[in-house]
Amino acid sequence: MILTDTRILDEMEKGNIVIDPFDRKFLGSNSYDVHLADSLAVYKDDVLDAREHNRVTHFKITDHHGFLLLPGRLYLGVTREYTETHNFVPFLEGKSSIGRLGVDIHSTAGKGDIGYCNTWTLEISVKQPVKIYAGMPIGQLIYFEVSGEVMVPYNRKKSAKYNRKTKRPVESMMWMNFDSKTLDKK
Repeated sequence: MILTDTRILDEMEKGNIVIDPFDRKFLGSNSYDVHLADSLAVYKDDVLDAREHNRVTHFKITDHHGFLLLPGRLYLGVTREYTETHNFVPFLEGKSSIGRLGVDIHSTAGKGDIGYCNTWTLEISVKQPVKIYAGMPIGQLIYFEVSGEVMVPYNRKKSAKYNRKTKRPVESMMWMNFDSKTLDKK
């Protein structure tokens, strides 16, 4: 089941959901709108390798001029909002207004885990050139109830790769999945 606005507020009061900053006007009937922060990143190399740590270049979106996104390039963005979700599964979906501009905010990573405590890195791609701005609504968080107890929430997993609190987009840490004991390395 998806949480309603009143249930989201109740769970925030209990500390099971944290959204910072929070503004009541961005709470929908069953979701919360999140906004694009002023930090973007792009990979330094044109060819990425899943077994290697692919480095990124970080830059800021200027307030008034925005930033022009071009097709054929992957941009990493980040939400302005820091979130914590305990006892629920958060899903981040793009807003329909963003989709109608041909902007995708995630390729595959729209679901968070119980215990995810951080900002959300966005995997942004566009169908045609689109200018974006820091602070613009970019997505919406939806919260699902779960059945059963969680043995180890994400923020307590030793293997969790995205626990380091950040206000900047985080590049892929897929390379950390490759070790000599489990996978054949070069």
